[in-house]
Amino acid sequence: MAAKSIDLLLAQLDAARYEFGAKQAGRTLTLLRALEKACFTDPSSLIRFHELVLFVRAFPQSAAVLRAVERILNDFHKQVEIVRNSGSDMSDFDTYEHSGIAGTTMEDTLSFDVARWLARRMPGQVEIAWENYEPGRELGTTGPRFMPLLEDDADVEADTPWRKWLEIASGRPSRAAEWLIERFEHLTLPDRRKSELYESLRMPLRWNLGNVPFSRTRNARPPGRTFYHLGPLIPRSQVSLAGELMREPPTFTPPPMQEGEAIVEMIREVMLVRYRELYGTTLADPHSVVRVDLAPGKKDDARGIEIYLWNLSPEKRLPLRAYVAGFTLKNGLPINYIEAIGLCEWMEVGFNTFYTFRGGEAGWIYAQVLRALCAYMGTTVISVYPYQLGHDNDEAIESGAFWFYRKLGFRPGRPELLNLVKREEKKIAAGGGKYRTPARILKRLAAGHVFYELPGSEIGAWDTFSTRNIGLRTNRSMALQFAGDAEAARAHSCRLLEKILGVSTSKWKPLENSVFENFALALAHGDIQIWTPEEKASLLRVMRAKAAADEMLYLHLTQQHRGLRRALLKAGAPFE
Repeated sequence: MAAKSIDLLLAQLDAARYEFGAKQAGRTLTLLRALEKACFTDPSSLIRFHELVLFVRAFPQSAAVLRAVERILNDFHKQVEIVRNSGSDMSDFDTYEHSGIAGTTMEDTLSFDVARWLARRMPGQVEIAWENYEPGRELGTTGPRFMPLLEDDADVEADTPWRKWLEIASGRPSRAAEWLIERFEHLTLPDRRKSELYESLRMPLRWNLGNVPFSRTRNARPPGRTFYHLGPLIPRSQVSLAGELMREPPTFTPPPMQEGEAIVEMIREVMLVRYRELYGTTLADPHSVVRVDLAPGKKDDARGIEIYLWNLSPEKRLPLRAYVAGFTLKNGLPINYIEAIGLCEWMEVGFNTFYTFRGGEAGWIYAQVLRALCAYMGTTVISVYPYQLGHDNDEAIESGAFWFYRKLGFRPGRPELLNLVKREEKKIAAGGGKYRTPARILKRLAAGHVFYELPGSEIGAWDTFSTRNIGLRTNRSMALQFAGDAEAARAHSCRLLEKILGVSTSKWKPLENSVFENFALALAHGDIQIWTPEEKASLLRVMRAKAAADEMLYLHLTQQHRGLRRALLKAGAPFE
């Protein structure tokens, strides 16, 4: 089939995926069958076909269409192999938007946690990308733990053959990466220290996906019930965030442990093949996984959407904020990832719809995610990171991401940006649909957080808050009072807080003591001395909950402590 014919079929499939009804489903099926038989030699056309088929997999028009796309995806690695054998440049398959397709090769410098997970997941198939790796002093310093007598070479020679050392020590050249990761894993050190040492090497790894089930092409869970789209998709213009947040709250069900572990495994797969890592996806706690039922008893109202949320295990938690991560499945296919970090009634939320699915009800799905997070976390103030709006994010600028949030009801927290928004909105209203906000203005609008307050919230209370300010304020105090000695600052703060609360922490568990230390530092400049006995006793319950099994209990307790909220807002305010 000629390239022009393939391009025409792809354009028709692109249009057909948004058309619904029996006749339209039949047309989509005809196009899929024609393209399935096509011989692709151009990487860009094959990638386009892949993305269109994935979209239809998530938003199928009929059971016959679903069967066709599943068949295409299960054999897609064969099409990739044909393109590779044609001598085509395969670099198009290795971008952030299009990575992870079955049959392709990936390369990345991974964190220790992900590297050891990958080595276990693909034993014997992970290698060091030597042509992109030039070890130096870092391997000379770390390597002698695993390779006897390395110092006699690395400490004095300028041409140490690092690859030869590793491949001989591993016993088999192809196992060098796996062997080295295993050596780090067996060190008698805390995990954080292992990570520091391994990640100092900055070692790129390479692996071939072949037709593995966790490629972006094939990774899906069987849905409880497939939702077939018989009518139009819900456009953003028809989404009322206020209305969705006022609906009956979703229900949250802890799945069986085996399912929780499968969800944690899946999110690691999902992020790996997209060249992404988040703290809460890499270190997800399978014991904390909950399944969100958006429409109990009315499955069609959920439109094939399943949301899973989870927390971090106690030893991995942030010092002050509570962490929730998650992802959304659409008819069993992962379509986004979620990060929400909360304190008291406020949360900062990050939400990323994967490139393939950005034309598919993104506004409505985002509203459901916020609905789930607010109910789960007890949140009434939602804040969005500037990166999501376009700060240091060209893709968000090009897509006009700021207006996505603004049209849902978010407002800038900085007065000068709110004034700029209002001026832009007047231009848009006067432009008759022809005016488009310039990129330079969008970049200015993306310079600060935007906020959405639920009814009853204190408007603007969290506009200038940042836990970064708490940390910076603490470090300035450490520099001024303790000559930069962190241990002295910690010890002094703990003694002072113990005295104020009338408590001894000598018999507390190590994690509880760590939490106590963090709060002692954070509250050092607060008015805790004048708190009532009840407020002081409540603070102890808050701190112990931070180290307990359920971090959401901790978050909900912070929402009930007005004195703590007041102290945190003061400590997190801007300062010079």
